Amino acid sequence: MQDFKGKTAFVTGGASGIGLGMVQAFLEQEMNVVVADVREDHLNAAREAIGARGEVLFLQLDITDRDAMASAAVAVTERFGKLHVLCNNAGVGQVSGPFNTTYDDWDWSVDVNLNGVFNGIHCFLPLIASHGEGGHIVNTASVASMLPGGFTYAATKAAVAGLTESMAAELAERGIGATCLMPGPVRSNIHEVARLRPERFSRTDSAEFEADMAERAPPAHWLDPIVVGRMVIDAIRRNLLFVFTHKEFRDGIATRFEAILAAIPNGSSTPEEKARIGFPTSNPIYDRLVREPPASANRE
Repeated sequence: MQDFKGKTAFVTGGASGIGLGMVQAFLEQEMNVVVADVREDHLNAAREAIGARGEVLFLQLDITDRDAMASAAVAVTERFGKLHVLCNNAGVGQVSGPFNTTYDDWDWSVDVNLNGVFNGIHCFLPLIASHGEGGHIVNTASVASMLPGGFTYAATKAAVAGLTESMAAELAERGIGATCLMPGPVRSNIHEVARLRPERFSRTDSAEFEADMAERAPPAHWLDPIVVGRMVIDAIRRNLLFVFTHKEFRDGIATRFEAILAAIPNGSSTPEEKARIGFPTSNPIYDRLVREPPASANRE
């Protein structure tokens, strides 16, 4: 997708942090943008920051509510006609460990971080595919999916990464790109997890920790969300499968994959042996990336 002007993007968790950075980057490209967020206070702050403008639609939306997501899809077509970019960005940073994760911790994390992404794909991918002009889906995972930190958080974000990789080849056949965004530390509000937890998921052993986290402001040296938003523009334009925001994690990620390769039985396999397995032994998306490695994004 090369031409952004006049096209429409839908961003969940779009009223603050990385989501708002994406919204601002899309507006720089003269796009229409739907800013969807569960928090009314964040929507009000975003309205103040962005201003009243015809190319922006603000929606209070719970991405775990499938009926509400379906209604949001109708609202997009009624307001802008077509949808070209979907950013499944909303998430919660529930970071309990294996000894103190409750069923509510787990179910809430999965409901938002994984089911919410699927809900977005289920409701909005048909809109992107319907007009035949192509488009792009950006799913926000985390560098924690590569270098785990936080039991529930890492698990759900790793699932988002796998989901994005799995659907990329099939979407490519329809002219729709897929990107998995892997942010490191960014100045966002994900630490305010205690202010998001619904009553139905209230049973937790992490209440004190989450309340403490909610009062902590992200350090000033963490990445500005607008920088991440511009990385997303670059990724869409170049149809990148992955976007990592921080080079500081390169060595750790490389070591992880070295450990994975070291765990595979030695020796090469013939085409006949691969065919005998009975299902794909590689993803054509990776073949393309190896043949045409993307240049590093300009992140200055």
